[in-house]
Amino acid sequence: MTAFPAFATGLCDDAAVFPPGLAPLDVAVPAHRAHRSAPYAELVGPLILPASALDALDPLLHDAGGPPLDLSITAPNGPCEAAKALAAAAELPVDLRGLEVAVPAGMEADEFFRVLGTVDVPVYVEVPRDERRPSIIAAVAELGHRAKFRTGGVKPHLYPSPDELAAAIKAVVDAAVPFKATAGLHHPVRNTDPETGFHQHGFLNLLLATDAAAEGRPVDGLAAVLADRDAPSIASRVAALGDERAAAARARFLSFGTCSITDPLNELAALGLLKPVFQEITR
Repeated sequence: MTAFPAFATGLCDDAAVFPPGLAPLDVAVPAHRAHRSAPYAELVGPLILPASALDALDPLLHDAGGPPLDLSITAPNGPCEAAKALAAAAELPVDLRGLEVAVPAGMEADEFFRVLGTVDVPVYVEVPRDERRPSIIAAVAELGHRAKFRTGGVKPHLYPSPDELAAAIKAVVDAAVPFKATAGLHHPVRNTDPETGFHQHGFLNLLLATDAAAEGRPVDGLAAVLADRDAPSIASRVAALGDERAAAARARFLSFGTCSITDPLNELAALGLLKPVFQEITR
């Protein structure tokens, strides 16, 4: 088996239960286990579940047996929900790989991190899209946490513009804060969804913008990378990164959530970014 490309290793967190996929939990769990044992397993990160799903997860895991489920938990209601989720997860046969916590409206950085307290798994703080962003990023950097950016959703206002997202990426790269992205990244390259008309970010654009930020490019340069819709050009530039530079970019841009694992796999193969053995797997 040839090595999986460095830019793609662990790139896709399994967000099958979230929109637009909305897979039932009893479907998502065995499907995730199948992905993790497939020849493309190196592409796949943890299964992402909301805190509200943990009670229903218990019988699925205890009845099925097998190794601990690699899991990351989202707490969209903030740090109080996160504490309850951590307690529930401690009773489950899971390998907890992360806790993703949103900052509630009106809550400032000092209060948020005081309520969150000490957490012994990687914490991804969903950075709000308002004037609190600098203070949240500064606190995340000081505490050694990670950032999370929402890059889309089911309504158009949930998609940040290339300029806004570029500024966010530059801010965390400059602060040495690794980040992940969630929602709306349905394709490798920026595009317009034909059904909704939403302008969607491409996950390869994010990778290249992160690399550009690490090289010291200004925000407008990063925004141009994020806005680029030329798929062959984007693929060529990703291939040209090489393993060392791609790994450095991925140490900053850690992963993104996707409701389908096979769709990114197939699209990367179509762009010629997977070696022949993986292209055969996707057919």
